[in-house]
Amino acid sequence: MDAIDSLTWPEAARLAGANALGLWPLGSIEAHGPHLPLATDLFISRAVAARAGERLAARGYAPFLLPELPFGVTRYAAEFSGTLGLSPGTLKSIIGDVAAETGRHGLRRLVLVNNHLEPAQLETLAEAVLAASAGPVRVIAPNPCERRWARTLGDEFKRGECHAGSYETSLVIAGGGRVDTSLAKGLAPVPIDLAKAMREGRKTFREAGADQAYFGRPAEASREEGDALLARLVEMVVAEVLEKLPL
Repeated sequence: MDAIDSLTWPEAARLAGANALGLWPLGSIEAHGPHLPLATDLFISRAVAARAGERLAARGYAPFLLPELPFGVTRYAAEFSGTLGLSPGTLKSIIGDVAAETGRHGLRRLVLVNNHLEPAQLETLAEAVLAASAGPVRVIAPNPCERRWARTLGDEFKRGECHAGSYETSLVIAGGGRVDTSLAKGLAPVPIDLAKAMREGRKTFREAGADQAYFGRPAEASREEGDALLARLVEMVVAEVLEKLPL
């Protein structure tokens, strides 16, 4: 699968193909415990997009990658070093502008592959999808937090403890990313339902009880779990493309 930024301008004419499909990895730059990189969400999106592209090419699509967008609406980790966020309006504008530009060149299908699951990020993406889809490009943003997908993503995810815990740590291991596994093995469980804490009005990870910016059980992460989770996230993207962006 080609990345659009690696193409020449004549090669980029394939954007107007009847089966063309843009895959756009999104994420965040935010604290993910002391053992995972700041770009963990983007790393997961990158891995999902690459594998989903292979599956969709086998189904007759002509997928290509848009340059990654590393920044998202990131508030809960703002007090930790290195966290960099966008305002909702800025993120929505970026997505709208890029969708319009790809549409100007003939693209008709665009998938936002996102694994930064902060509520404000998901709300902004939903608004951006609705606004952008008013133009020539049909845009979707498969959401792992939707019930039909969330129930397939393991017990930690369903408990709402999945920020930099076993869930994300396993995904990064499976994707070959940077994980300080020796440090992760020594981290005590933080069995706090982050989703519930958010609903109760907690505004930061520290307010929610995570003074090292992780929840769940990173010590229990494994490649086997990561492989299974990655396969499920890929299936989510493929299924939603087939349902919502058919050839």
